[in-house]
Amino acid sequence: MIDLFSGLDAWVLVSLLLALAFVLAFEFINGFHDTANAVATVIYTKAMPPHLAVFFSGVFNFLGVLLGGVGVAYAIVHLLPVELLINVNTGHGLAMVFSLLAAAITWNLGTWYFGIPASSSHTLIGSILGVGLANALINDIPLADGVNWQKAIDIAASLVFSPMAGFLIAALILIGLKWWRPLSKMHKTPEQRRKIDDKKHPPFWNRLVLVISAMAVSFVHGSNDGQKGIGLIMLVLIGIVPAQFVLDLTSTTYQIERTRDATLHLSQFYQRNNETLGEFLALGKSVEGDLPEKFRCNPQQTEPTIAALLGTLKGVADYHSLTSEQRIEVRRYLLCLDDTAKKVSKLPGLAAREKADLDKLRKDLTTTTEYAPFWVILAVALALGMGTMIGWKRVVLTIGEKIGKQGMTYSQGMSAQITTASLIGLANIFSLPVSTTHVLSSGVAGTMVANKSGLQGGTVRNILLAWVLTLPATVGLSAGLFWLASKALGS
Repeated sequence: MIDLFSGLDAWVLVSLLLALAFVLAFEFINGFHDTANAVATVIYTKAMPPHLAVFFSGVFNFLGVLLGGVGVAYAIVHLLPVELLINVNTGHGLAMVFSLLAAAITWNLGTWYFGIPASSSHTLIGSILGVGLANALINDIPLADGVNWQKAIDIAASLVFSPMAGFLIAALILIGLKWWRPLSKMHKTPEQRRKIDDKKHPPFWNRLVLVISAMAVSFVHGSNDGQKGIGLIMLVLIGIVPAQFVLDLTSTTYQIERTRDATLHLSQFYQRNNETLGEFLALGKSVEGDLPEKFRCNPQQTEPTIAALLGTLKGVADYHSLTSEQRIEVRRYLLCLDDTAKKVSKLPGLAAREKADLDKLRKDLTTTTEYAPFWVILAVALALGMGTMIGWKRVVLTIGEKIGKQGMTYSQGMSAQITTASLIGLANIFSLPVSTTHVLSSGVAGTMVANKSGLQGGTVRNILLAWVLTLPATVGLSAGLFWLASKALGS
């Protein structure tokens, strides 16, 4: 890893280390901010002592990051438009990274200080959107092109519907448990258990389910939220030291050939569908240049881009053999081809079978650009795991006692945690970022309503307020910081 950073100018190296520190700080804060939700119910119900719960939650968060892949990481990265991703520039990368991280960290610390279960996912997404919109304004790009709105809509839908699903499913599970075992001790609160049964801990089976579901929440939280940190670090590395990270330099000859073959098959695919796609892609027409000025991807320059990519990769068995400029160019070609293929897949008139083939080709195209070195995954896993072990008390109290007018019962804790683990696990399958905070807190709220315990208006109002304000606040903050940083670099 060290050799990747050798030969860098001192100011670039210092900037890189600071940017990496910012990302890891964000993940550390995420650990004690969001992950406190994963252990809130298991601590409140006294199923586990706080020190053990927090320790094991940290371990399972660590494992979740290590084993979670990078699908969610690049879902976050691709919130930015492809034009911003291919514009590789050290100063530009620094402005982008520091702006969005400063905004995200500021909001996270503020909401944590007041014990409000706000979402680190919302925070990060708002910060990224702010940078994209500010970049569009600065460079006279239409706001419609300033952000990958389709990806933003997909992510927004997952962030909006997952808490609603959490509320409903947790409520239904609790109703089912009360119907199945209406007189069970699992429907007692820890306080009632202590007073009536003179027992400190939940009944054995309830305790076991609470512990297992809490660790499951920690694992899926690590595999979802941890990937956001991985995506941020890749933005940092590609933005500041592009020559070393725009492509996966550890790619095997087979992987490079797979990329080249995918490019060739993509060309054949377009020729095969010339009648449907010919006008959109300007097939067979001479277009000067392989990419337009200002790093804008243009579907009508697809053929020259394919030709340029195949020419650059001809005979290449190792990406190390390419010059720094060639690596940057190859990534630009690949990202633009992928972006165009994504647009083509949404065009009417293309058969479902052809769209399925196109999706497979897109995955092969991005094999060597959507990656993360193991040391990046390990660093994020450690930061998230260690952060879990600090600062959990404020959020535990909010989840356990301040959402409902009565304390949480064991069955409520089980219902909320099982729901949270299941929904986040499902989101991981589809590479969608969701908020552990909002899914769990809405799940607890659902069980309070189902249990007829009532909700505390003040806490629910604060949670909803944070949910509503997080996006506009972080969009505005990161956009302002990026504008200031860009002006400073431009002067």
